[in-house]
Amino acid sequence: MGRPVLVRAVWFVFVGWWLTPIVINLAWLLNLTVILLPVGIKLINLVPTALTLAEPRSIVDPDAGRSQHPLAIRAVYFVLVGWWLSFLWANLATLLAITILGLPIAIWMIHRLPFVTSLYRFHG
Repeated sequence: MGRPVLVRAVWFVFVGWWLTPIVINLAWLLNLTVILLPVGIKLINLVPTALTLAEPRSIVDPDAGRSQHPLAIRAVYFVLVGWWLSFLWANLATLLAITILGLPIAIWMIHRLPFVTSLYRFHG
């Protein structure tokens, strides 16, 4: 069961708007290293939680293998495009999240961050 909307809204107003850029930029600093890349990816998956206390996405997905791009393609995409595009994408989303009109777009963008980063598709 998810958290009440009021709790999530209060979190966003007092914590989420300033915590999210920190989490995003820390994740990308970690992504620049080979050793800490898995930690950076985990932080990317926690960005919606940092912003609005959204429930963390499930790591176990029975359908994930069926419709995912091959890992080699995802790795090449990440190295050539994903690391810098997702950095820009995520920071634009956090800027939009500060405004009332931009917040729905920011939430949509943040939920698509794993795909922009590494072509990873969440189901559900």
